[in-house]
Amino acid sequence: MSNFWAYLKTRQFRNTILLIVASTIGIVLIAFFSLSSYTRHGQGIPVPKLKGLNVDRAMQLLKEQGFNYKIDSVYVPDQAPGTIVEQDPDAGTNVKENRTIYLTMVTQLAPNVSLPDLITEQSIYREAVATLSNYGLKIGDTTYRSDIARDRVLEVRFGGQIIKPGTKIPKGSKLDLVLGNGEGASEVDIPELLNLDLDAAKFSIKGAGLTVGTITYEGSITDSTNVIVVSQSPMHSDSLSKTSIGTRINLTVSQGKASDVPTN
Repeated sequence: MSNFWAYLKTRQFRNTILLIVASTIGIVLIAFFSLSSYTRHGQGIPVPKLKGLNVDRAMQLLKEQGFNYKIDSVYVPDQAPGTIVEQDPDAGTNVKENRTIYLTMVTQLAPNVSLPDLITEQSIYREAVATLSNYGLKIGDTTYRSDIARDRVLEVRFGGQIIKPGTKIPKGSKLDLVLGNGEGASEVDIPELLNLDLDAAKFSIKGAGLTVGTITYEGSITDSTNVIVVSQSPMHSDSLSKTSIGTRINLTVSQGKASDVPTN
């Protein structure tokens, strides 16, 4: 044991320790500088500014500078389809060659949305603008026709055609509105609704400037989507053919289809 302690005090032992320490430091330095050189530590290529460019031009720039890319799409109103709106990493960021750059472009096709019900709700122009904006839709032309209610939405048109609530249309579309001028006649003709299916009767009532009132179901109803009008109040007759605009028309319906009713 005394020989071991004596060996620890010799120059040979100290030289051995120094050699081991120097070798360890050398190995660490070699590994560090080799890895740094291999990974091009501190070096890179700046990512070009791609936001605002057309997707074809953006892809060309990335290819020329040795980058890979992946593209996602999003719908953005008032932006040209194919325009780059987001990039990751940001412009000017130094990255290695062959790095994947993630792009987001404006989609070529707008998603469809359902037309909200502006007629049943008896929306006025200001309310219609707000509602349509929430759905990503825009107001096109507005025209007026005779109606006692000023600025009430009477019809919604798309591409010149009247469209009903729930119709699927591209987000961002412009819709034309037909509004009441507030100067309509105080009375309108009472529509004849007997033997019409319920949807057709409602459409006729609204088209006449009247309001759908109480709907009473008569008899056994197994399919509420297939019912016809068997009674209305007020009813068109020789003694009563007109009523005030906005009058509620009450309906009684029973099971059946309009096509099932024999014609005279």
